[in-house]
Amino acid sequence: MDPSAWMERLQQGDREALEPLLAHYEGMLRYIVSGVLSDPHRQEDCLAEVRLKLWEKREQYDPERSSPATWLTVLCRNAAVDHLRSAQRHSAEALDETRPDPAPGPEEQLLRKERAERLERALASLSSRDRALFYRKYYYLQSTARIAAELGLTPRAVEGRLYRIRKGLQNKLGGDLL
Repeated sequence: MDPSAWMERLQQGDREALEPLLAHYEGMLRYIVSGVLSDPHRQEDCLAEVRLKLWEKREQYDPERSSPATWLTVLCRNAAVDHLRSAQRHSAEALDETRPDPAPGPEEQLLRKERAERLERALASLSSRDRALFYRKYYYLQSTARIAAELGLTPRAVEGRLYRIRKGLQNKLGGDLL
């Protein structure tokens, strides 16, 4: 069953659609939360809250406006940012104004933007099959075994292809980024 069907069942009040939907997007959700929250305990709390919010806000999902992945990404990111704000309000460190601003300066922002653009161009030059494999492993954090099973490959074949993809990207990027 695809994520859109699970979302439809969820909107109709079917609690059993919650588990497969969350399992399908678990890697993506963990990736989003870990990018905002560094504490593993807060990450787990946030993921539990995402689960609750998904159920509570299921009727707000509009398949005409976004895909399940996009809607869950926004829901998850907002929950993570809310957790971060809450932690900062209650943290003595957040009140310490003597620390330097951790936000990157304009130069660092420009460098990051340029690196991201170079990486996007390099990824766009991959075949659609290699690009999908790369995204599944490194963006959605799917396990090699899961990717292999879904693509009808052996785990060693997936690992070999990922190795070749990484090496190709390193060559295109001059060793930068990876």
